[in-house]
Amino acid sequence: MCGRFSLQTPVPELADLFEADPSRLEGWPARYNVAPTDEVIALRRGTTRRSTPRRSTPRRSAGGRELVPLRWGLIPNWTEDRASLPPMINARAESLETRRAFRDLVIDRRCAVLADGFYEWRKEGGLKQPYFVRRRDRRPMALAGLWDVWRGPDGRIPSCTIVTTCANELLEPLHGRMPVILGGEGARMWLDLDISERTMEPLRPFDAAALEVFAVSRRVNRVASDDAACAEPRGAPIREPSGWRERPPVGDAPAGQLGLF
Repeated sequence: MCGRFSLQTPVPELADLFEADPSRLEGWPARYNVAPTDEVIALRRGTTRRSTPRRSTPRRSAGGRELVPLRWGLIPNWTEDRASLPPMINARAESLETRRAFRDLVIDRRCAVLADGFYEWRKEGGLKQPYFVRRRDRRPMALAGLWDVWRGPDGRIPSCTIVTTCANELLEPLHGRMPVILGGEGARMWLDLDISERTMEPLRPFDAAALEVFAVSRRVNRVASDDAACAEPRGAPIREPSGWRERPPVGDAPAGQLGLF
């Protein structure tokens, strides 16, 4: 699954990398511990043209990509009382076409939530030890997602969920699920194709050889902690499934021997 992540890459760099209009994001801060119900940066196919392009030619044309803020935790548009539903922060790829909350959105409300990496937890020494997962090339991740807009007494709330799939062999010791990380062609297929051409093909585990994992401080366990120390490596990265053998056996090592506070 995906329950926390970070994004420090500046918005202008994200806009250039993903060829998207950033005009809806002003003064967006670096985040090291993004949690459910926070606003996130999402990449999606847009329908409007930026009024004052920064270049001699527009960054995108009508119908191109845009970067937008969305609340993390999907609120389906048909919900009468949003407080009655648990936050839908994740959506299983296998049920997108059958579950009521997602089956219409997967047709025409696809997005990608941007992150530099995400956190996952593993029980070690009787405690939950957090790990940070990122691409080896340090490029930002585009995590497949769905978005919707709820309208109610609280006003208009655009929200999103992150799609998950089975974990690859590197991440399986952490959790049986992982967010769908879209590569270049996968992002194009998920976001850019016309509705009649869209496919579920990109919703598969990301190449394990392109990722690395490292332990981080347990300060990230607190939602209020949101600084660079949350994502600082505590030890060498794990890049092969065999690297988990060097970690303390799950539940066996005394907490004081982990040195990861």
